Amino acid sequence: MEFNDQDSEDVVIVGAGIAGLATAVALKQVGVRSVVLERSDELRTTGAALSLFPNAWIALEALGVAQKLTNIYHPFKRGYITNLENGTVQEVSFNRLFDKRNVNGARTVHRKALLETLAGELPSNAIRYSSKLSRIETRTHGDSSMPILYMEDGTIIKAKVLIGCDGIHSVVASWLGLSEPVHSGRFSVRGVAVMPHGHELNNEMHQFLHNRSRAGVTSLTDTEVYWFLTYPSTYSEEEEMRAGDPKLIQRKVLEKLANFPPMLLEYVKHSDLTTLSWAPLMLRLPWDLLFKSLSMGNVTVAGDALHPMTPDLGQGGCSTLEDAVVLARHIGNSFLKHKKIVPMQMIEALKFYVKERRWRAMALITGSYIFGRVQQGGSKWMMSFIRDNLFYRILLKRMADFINFDCGKLPYMNSIKQMDDDHNKIE
Repeated sequence: MEFNDQDSEDVVIVGAGIAGLATAVALKQVGVRSVVLERSDELRTTGAALSLFPNAWIALEALGVAQKLTNIYHPFKRGYITNLENGTVQEVSFNRLFDKRNVNGARTVHRKALLETLAGELPSNAIRYSSKLSRIETRTHGDSSMPILYMEDGTIIKAKVLIGCDGIHSVVASWLGLSEPVHSGRFSVRGVAVMPHGHELNNEMHQFLHNRSRAGVTSLTDTEVYWFLTYPSTYSEEEEMRAGDPKLIQRKVLEKLANFPPMLLEYVKHSDLTTLSWAPLMLRLPWDLLFKSLSMGNVTVAGDALHPMTPDLGQGGCSTLEDAVVLARHIGNSFLKHKKIVPMQMIEALKFYVKERRWRAMALITGSYIFGRVQQGGSKWMMSFIRDNLFYRILLKRMADFINFDCGKLPYMNSIKQMDDDHNKIE
């Protein structure tokens, strides 16, 4: 197959989740056209919510959409972590925990709202639905190899840059040689409760620990509450839950929360069943990121395709938004310099992106796993001592400092105009 620049896409993004849409918006900000391929026939907005910490809001500001969400969702004031087995309560002040310069703080947002906000920034033809990737090949073009995408419907798409944002079981990550994520040994259920007469959370986050399980609630709006439960499970229960029946999931959660505060059970009972989601908690082994190639030629990955992690630090979505900004910045810098996407230069741009993200992704995966193990390590005296006296009092602030990360800004389109003006002046 001959490769012709004129019939190829500049950037092809696989997956219209948070990673894919955020990357497309970031590229648009730097003047780069992209096409997003989504296997579903519409935007997949199902699911509950996610907490976004200061690093995520910095990224959303770079994408130009932060204010559209902060106008709806309020920041947390404080949080409480209660060990139901020994009665200890740890209070967390989010104002003290995170950098005060980031006025957006930490907030929980609907997943649907985040996706629709990002999608609303893109042209109507930027997302191609019902486009399922079957396989990837490469063809030599000058001094570089260009990705060729073969879709299940027989369509063939040629790309100058390919970015896999296709989730945990990523086709693109597999093509790069990354191993499949591994099971952490725990499972998670999430949902949104609808309380027509309001709730009493007052912009607070509450978490409860009991018998190696962890449950929590946070306010979304004045009438909605986001809740979650993470727990170890048996194989038989896993098979039963995989059926995805929301009423079954709700009933199982209520059984598991029998020894938790009644407030939590009340929220689960008032859940919008369409928001319930159950999933095994997966992670990529950190050394896989260290020893494997995260880019190959003009192909790389971002989001869960790059760094699936457990949700214990609340950094899955946050780090995904960081990825989008960092990746678009390196692609954008090359684009600004050459006034177009130059395939050979994209190889170097993706290498810079990988270099910037590799160690942070490894640290977040490791930190999230350790945080989860410590919190859900049971009630034996040694684990309780480490958790209550060492972890919460000393290490939590250090972890917050690491989370409070600035992914940087994007080069803007006015930079292109300035370069043109400078060039005209020289002539």
